[in-house]
Amino acid sequence: MPGAFLHPFAKPTREHFITIVRGEGSLVWDADGNELVDAMASLWYCQVGHGRKEIADAVAAQIGAIEAYSCFDPFTNAPADALAERIAALTPIPGARVFFAGSGSEAVDSAMKLARLAHVQAGHPERRLIISRVRGYHGTNYGGTSAQGLPLNKHGYGELLADVVQVPSDDIEALSLLMAERSHELAAVITEPIQGAAGVFPPVDGYLAEARRLCDQHGALLIFDEVITGFGRLGTWFAADHYGVTPDMTTFAKGVTSGYQPLGGVIVGRKVADALEADTDFILRHGYTYSGHPAACAGALANLDIIEREGLLTEVKRLGARLEGGLRALEADGVVDHVRGDIAIFGVQLHDGHNAMTVRDRMLELGVITRAIGTETLTFCPPFVTTDEQIDRIVDVLAGALAEVAHT
Repeated sequence: MPGAFLHPFAKPTREHFITIVRGEGSLVWDADGNELVDAMASLWYCQVGHGRKEIADAVAAQIGAIEAYSCFDPFTNAPADALAERIAALTPIPGARVFFAGSGSEAVDSAMKLARLAHVQAGHPERRLIISRVRGYHGTNYGGTSAQGLPLNKHGYGELLADVVQVPSDDIEALSLLMAERSHELAAVITEPIQGAAGVFPPVDGYLAEARRLCDQHGALLIFDEVITGFGRLGTWFAADHYGVTPDMTTFAKGVTSGYQPLGGVIVGRKVADALEADTDFILRHGYTYSGHPAACAGALANLDIIEREGLLTEVKRLGARLEGGLRALEADGVVDHVRGDIAIFGVQLHDGHNAMTVRDRMLELGVITRAIGTETLTFCPPFVTTDEQIDRIVDVLAGALAEVAHT
């Protein structure tokens, strides 16, 4: 019989799971003592690696002073204030403010609400339409589920949000046509700079820049969902820097704390902030119990300290190049169908006949954690502290597992 814990993204009937008990750097150990290379940074988020006592101590010190207190009017706390200032200084969005949530899913829903609300406050309540892309993953709350371009993740939940529609992922003409047809209704376009959870799909050349131009042309806001790419995954603080395109809002989570505490949020640019600030009597009636949670913010500050002090934005480029070199060699040898990705996040498309779940399971037995997307893709997103030996082990284990697993 299954246990009491109903696991996310798993079969409810599954009875046996791998119990992870300890981590250090890019290694984790299960309850049976098996050592595993974490080639997924857990779930796209552990930038600085596992077992960082500095972050644990920062969180513990804050809890020792006060574990949490509401940031609803009229309260605040020093870690939340400091983290907001620090993120605002890191983003390419000028004059930004930062709204805190507890997760990426909450961040996406917040950004969607803020986009519509900003238009209301600016005198355009008719601007409700939010456009997203096929293959997009925007969390699992109702707003993000509505914006998802992954049909299986929407199945069974009934009617989702109105005025949220998807366009083909890489078809800028389809986006342009829809925006022209419904220009007066547009609130926002939301997109991942790299579509991650769908299997790692970088943007086609010029797509993000053209989306920016179209939003400016039609009076829509551009939202980058950087829950995966934010805080260094592409060797810059944000994918917006890497691709040279500045959005109006950015959602974040995951890497802001490297997963040491749950924290997410929205970087809010001036188009939105100005609309919200224009009426001094206006009250923002949106927020969460744990918005600005001081222990989570203290963990984030310590995490950002480590990324800066250890030069991990540079290091991630080096380890990513080594990983890409290994994966491209497998592609060149015909071991895999093809490789997609950028800097330090990759998807490997398997040949027809190989089952990604079967290969994933064999890789686990051989000591490497990857993630299977559907039946044909494996993804790789290692911590920024992964060693050369561990990178080579990831590639070797992938090749070995593919050689061993029958084409079924």
